Amino acid sequence: MQLVIYLGLVHHAERTLAESFRVVGQGHAGHPDVRLTCELLAGMSDEHVRRLTPVVDRYGEQHHGADVEEPERLHADGLAEVREGPVGLLRDLQDLHVLGTLVQTTWTVVLQAAQGLRDAELIEAARHCSAETSRQLAWLNTRMKVAAPQALIAAGRR
Repeated sequence: MQLVIYLGLVHHAERTLAESFRVVGQGHAGHPDVRLTCELLAGMSDEHVRRLTPVVDRYGEQHHGADVEEPERLHADGLAEVREGPVGLLRDLQDLHVLGTLVQTTWTVVLQAAQGLRDAELIEAARHCSAETSRQLAWLNTRMKVAAPQALIAAGRR
C-alpha cells in the first residue's frame, strides 16, 4: 500500500511547516502580528502531527530516500533562517505559503485514500487538518497582501 509514502510526506511536511512558522515568527519579531500569528499557526501544525500519530502507528510511514520510490520533488525543505527587511518578510511568507500548499494538497490526497479505505479516524483527521491548513494559507495570503506595498513600493522610494 502506497499510502505510507503520503503519510510519511504529510507527517514530515507538517513538522517542517511548524518549525518554519517558528523560524519566521522569531526572525521577524519586529512585526508583533507576524511573531504571534506564526506561533499560533505552528501550534496548529503541531496538533496535526499529534492527530496523525495514531494513524502512522497503525499504517506505518515511509520517508524519501534511496530505499523509497518517492519522487524527490515531493519533499520540501523548511526555512532555516529568515531574510531581512520588507522584501525578506514577503519572501519568507511566500516560502511558508509554498510549504503550506504542499501540506494542503497532501492532505487532499490522504483524504481520498482514507475515504477509499473507509477509515473514519483518518477521514476525520484529514478533514480537520486540511481545514486548518486552509486557515494557515488564508492568513499567509492576507499578510502577503499587507506586506507587498511596503516591500515593493514604499521601501524603494526611500
